[in-house]
Amino acid sequence: MKKILILSIILLASCTLNKVVQHHGVHNLEIKQAKLKVNKTNKNDIVELIGPPSTKSTFDNDLYIYVERKTSGSKLMKMGKKRLIKNDVLVLEIDNKGILVAKNFFNKDDMNEIVFDQDKTGVNYSKRSFIYNFLNSLRQKIDDPLGKKRIKNKL
Repeated sequence: MKKILILSIILLASCTLNKVVQHHGVHNLEIKQAKLKVNKTNKNDIVELIGPPSTKSTFDNDLYIYVERKTSGSKLMKMGKKRLIKNDVLVLEIDNKGILVAKNFFNKDDMNEIVFDQDKTGVNYSKRSFIYNFLNSLRQKIDDPLGKKRIKNKL
């Protein structure tokens, strides 16, 4: 009886009422981005303050994209579905001299206001397209590498 009591006390003591918060990306992105000054901050300052970017792309200017996302498990009634607490994105545009040219910060509320185009691109190909004909001739050569079946069919 004592063993069961001790075991139940240990199990209950290990339980916690605090929810587990899962964090992905840069911590405190909103506070850090406020310290960046357009036309004054350079690449080295950005990497020192925020760290390496989550995504980096190069077009006319460099684009650094930083992400911060926090989720938490919801109540038992929602079957453990994740609840989005924070979803921030920072897009920095840096010119070829390494100076910050533009800064765009989007939070969870801004994301809901973005309108996406609803047009769909259709598949436009016919049954006898170039690829179809090429693959069909390739299949015939695999089935009859010496061409003997084709000669019999012509006679």
